[in-house]
Amino acid sequence: MTTFDPNCLFCKIIQGEVPSYTVFENSDVKAFLDLSQITKGHVLMVPKKHLVNLFDYTSEDAKRFLRYIPEIAQAIKASDPHILGMNVAVNNGEIAGQVIMHSHVHFIPRYSKSEDGLTLKGTNHAADYDEAAYQNVANRIKQQF
Repeated sequence: MTTFDPNCLFCKIIQGEVPSYTVFENSDVKAFLDLSQITKGHVLMVPKKHLVNLFDYTSEDAKRFLRYIPEIAQAIKASDPHILGMNVAVNNGEIAGQVIMHSHVHFIPRYSKSEDGLTLKGTNHAADYDEAAYQNVANRIKQQF
């Protein structure tokens, strides 16, 4: 089942070659903080099988990997009482904004009614986080599983 692309950043994260702030992992998927932290608690979920995007999925792949979306979303929401909602997004192909060509689902917590999801594209708050801050956010989410 497992495929690996040695040139893929997410495959390297799955293999442990590149460090990440993991919030959930099992034999099917790995979920970790997006370093950009569009909003606090922004998580990516990736299948451990290298699939470029949803266009590569079989129905079996979808059953195996996408079933974790509610569990991860619920854990993120439970990690912070200030979360009011969440964008759950998948970009398929460069034209749709996909940057890393390994299927992934974004979980972007929403804290304010004034946040406009469309204006968050390109938002990067990595400069606001150090290792301890990332680890604190990751630990709060991990504790919900």
